Amino acid sequence: MTTTLPIRRALLSVSDKAGLTEFASFLAAQGVEILSTGGTAKAMRDAGIAVIDVADFTGFPEMLDGRVKTLHPKVHGGILGIRGNAEHEAAMKDHGIAPIDLVVVNLYPFEATVAKGADFDTCIENIDIGGPGMIRAAAKNHAAVTVVTDPEDYAAVKADMEANGGATTAALRTQLAAIAYARTAAYDAAISTWFAGQVSDEFPRRFAVGGRLKQTLRYGENPHQKAAFYVTGEDRPGIATAEQVQGKELSYNNLNDTDAAFELAAEFDEPAVAIIKHANPCGVAVGGDVVAAYQRALACDPVSAFGGIVALNRPIDAAAAEEITKIFTEVVIAPDADAEARAVFAAKKNLRLLLTGGMPDPAAPGVTFKNLSGGFLVQSRDNGRVMAADLKVVTQRQPSEQELRDMLIAFRICKHVKSNAIIYVKDGATVGIGAGQMSRVDSSRIASWKSAEAAKAQGLAQPQTVGSVVASDAFFPFADGLLAAAEAGATAVIQPGGSMRDDEVIKAADEKGLAMVMTGMRHFRH
Repeated sequence: MTTTLPIRRALLSVSDKAGLTEFASFLAAQGVEILSTGGTAKAMRDAGIAVIDVADFTGFPEMLDGRVKTLHPKVHGGILGIRGNAEHEAAMKDHGIAPIDLVVVNLYPFEATVAKGADFDTCIENIDIGGPGMIRAAAKNHAAVTVVTDPEDYAAVKADMEANGGATTAALRTQLAAIAYARTAAYDAAISTWFAGQVSDEFPRRFAVGGRLKQTLRYGENPHQKAAFYVTGEDRPGIATAEQVQGKELSYNNLNDTDAAFELAAEFDEPAVAIIKHANPCGVAVGGDVVAAYQRALACDPVSAFGGIVALNRPIDAAAAEEITKIFTEVVIAPDADAEARAVFAAKKNLRLLLTGGMPDPAAPGVTFKNLSGGFLVQSRDNGRVMAADLKVVTQRQPSEQELRDMLIAFRICKHVKSNAIIYVKDGATVGIGAGQMSRVDSSRIASWKSAEAAKAQGLAQPQTVGSVVASDAFFPFADGLLAAAEAGATAVIQPGGSMRDDEVIKAADEKGLAMVMTGMRHFRH
């Protein structure tokens, strides 16, 4: 591959016109002949830049409402012709095909059109055909052609040309070719995903995923691992859309935990706070305001909350910020924060503050992924929500209104706790959490033990699990898990049911005087 090749002729056709006239002016000053189409050509002419219409270059008019303008041998031949290949050069000469050395193309805004909720026909018209064709052709022939698909790469091309007398280097052309193929792959992935949705094909024969680099991370879960954060463009408020107002760079673990915290806080309509550590909640509560919710969430496990992630489902005011900053917190995420709250957080330089502008809809459809060796698993997002009308009382004792309210809160929290999960809730706040154990009995005992430790630290006479309700993410296979909850002082139980020993578990609940409801819905989280 020739190391440097001069840019003498360029084709510019872009939807995103950021930086266009500045870059085109630079090319013109370098003596580069510029070909263009439609709105791109108009923008350059308006800026006083000389442009040749592609229709004049090919001798073939733009037609079919603009669907056909660059699909022509003079365009693709000019891009694909191999320089130095006698046969190619002879064919180009015979057919009057001039070489094109630089292709600057970005695509019709299909992803943005879909995100706006446009109708079917509008989305179809925003599928670019000529653009991907030119990009792929230029990237294939990167030995001679420079391809640019993103305005943020204009500066690199300009610097390369300035350093090499109007030429680009093989290293830059190869790098830009890799970027180009990634762009067309992501574009096609977005189109295929949308089409699959149109025909209700939830799991198509080929599943394409595309993402755009948002951040290269310092390392992954551990310092010896490399990592990066990619965004898919899903219209869902959260970690991918958040503005980082202050604080140092987010780590891989910060991002993972913050996402978990915010998704959990979004489960509730009333003011709610979730405190997360290592992707599991160590305290969750609802309250009349976020200050009360935070205080009650923190009381569940104040030791684990140190250095944790705090998510709120309401804007933060100064009172809430003052409360949160009483202990060291890694990240705070919320839909917004007022000026006074921001000032309070600003005094804590290491605290990262993220504002999303809204809350995700926990009931919205979507998919999640899990990597496996040689492949990946895809499933629909766990957007199941159990309401009071869905509950089946299976014990002799009916639950009270307060128990019902707490059970629904506990079961929503269960969805966000690693299995096996046991959650104790009292008056709208977690008072014991047992997560990620191989035995459901152990999860119940750990939650009870953590509650006892928290009670000691607060000088309480007894653990808060006394008089609480308990939720299990899956059925009790034996009565022992339920009996452990009874020993902790729980008065009511919510669980999916479905065990072959449900009758045995119900009998045990009746013997202990517990109220128990079954949901018919499981919330495993691995």
